[in-house]
Amino acid sequence: MNKLLYGRRVLVVEDEMFILLMMEGMLADLGCESIVSAATVDQALALIDGQALDAALLDMNLDGNKTHRVADALAARGVPFAFVTGYDGSGIRESDRDRPLLKKPFVFERLVEMLTGLLR
Repeated sequence: MNKLLYGRRVLVVEDEMFILLMMEGMLADLGCESIVSAATVDQALALIDGQALDAALLDMNLDGNKTHRVADALAARGVPFAFVTGYDGSGIRESDRDRPLLKKPFVFERLVEMLTGLLR
């Protein structure tokens, strides 16, 4: 269990069910208190408005829809987030290039490293 991550509230925005379940399991293993997930841009925006979040992991593409509005909403609320993608990251907007990128597929240790970096 990672003390920095224990009890944290994390939003996972991911449309691939297998990846979502894997990420939720990893976060639970890390002791995150609340793991909320969204599979669409609208679901993610509603969750951001209605929840206190410590961090977010954001897929760049949800069933063909870019997640720019989600990134903007997270940034406006000061929620640290990382992009999670199977692509090379070239689709990241210039304004988001300083955000961390977690490349799929990833291992547990890389997720821990990414979240620890977000929450420091």
